[in-house]
Amino acid sequence: MKNTLALAAALSLSAMAAQAADKLTLQLKWVTQAQFAGYYVAADKGFYEEENLEIEIKPGGPDIAPPQVIAGGGADVVLDWMPSALATREKGVPLVNIAQPFKSSGMMLTCRKDSGIETPADFAGKTLGVWFFGNEYPFLSWMSQLGLSTEGGDDGVTVLKQGFNVDPILQKQADCVSTMTYNEYWQIIDAGLSPDDLVVFKYEDEGVSTLEDGIYVLEESLEDPEMVDKLARFVKASMKGWKWAEENPDEAAMIVLDNDASGAQTEKHQKRMMEEIAKLTAGTDGALDVAAAERTVATLLAGGSDPVISKAPEGAWTSKITDMLK
Repeated sequence: MKNTLALAAALSLSAMAAQAADKLTLQLKWVTQAQFAGYYVAADKGFYEEENLEIEIKPGGPDIAPPQVIAGGGADVVLDWMPSALATREKGVPLVNIAQPFKSSGMMLTCRKDSGIETPADFAGKTLGVWFFGNEYPFLSWMSQLGLSTEGGDDGVTVLKQGFNVDPILQKQADCVSTMTYNEYWQIIDAGLSPDDLVVFKYEDEGVSTLEDGIYVLEESLEDPEMVDKLARFVKASMKGWKWAEENPDEAAMIVLDNDASGAQTEKHQKRMMEEIAKLTAGTDGALDVAAAERTVATLLAGGSDPVISKAPEGAWTSKITDMLK
């Protein structure tokens, strides 16, 4: 009898162990919003659970740098823009891009029309709002290519370290501010300025776009077969979440709102954001477009005397994970 009970207990424990979900921690680049809808949808719709995964999604914020979080052991996977990831890699944190849900860039410089700016040639002598914490790299590269100093003066631009809001353009503290197609641009519109009051420069159109919101891990994760398997399942479920969000933008926005512990987001803004985000993720299965990555590198290297990175990176991306999904 004792042996039977012992065997039953062992089998029960074995079954529980087999059913135990594999855990991963994902660090977002910013606060809970539709920019990350695919991951929240994957969790809400059970796509991670289908892959035997338990995902902890950690929101970001103005004082949270994903590369620092993963370097310190606070996450297994992070979302970051490629310029930031490459600059971080060159500084010694071996980040590797394993998937690229965002196919296009949503970054823009939005200017007041009454500032007299009509083309990039008119930036000289103006004050431009710029995000830092790794988001400044595409801007700095662009200014370098334009031959504009970022130290001010009539032949350069004055850089205003922009908070994550649009107050500088509303209060005329800056002639232009950094915006995303899916977020800050609409904050300006909601604050009272009309599209006719603005001149918009999309980084994509200016030939200086760089890849955004890629999925990154540390090199050591790719040397562990068990972690590689988990990452493949994570990317598969996440991309399923993204495709569902593209097809059901309003519902995806509501799922994001349900996960917004801060209560700071509004239904109107999140639905509008999701519609714009869907344009950036459309047409990709998550596999990195190497040509786009190489264009990102070329943009960053074209930084004159002060490039964002000093040389073309090696091993900064891999198709190892996405190849497993084919």
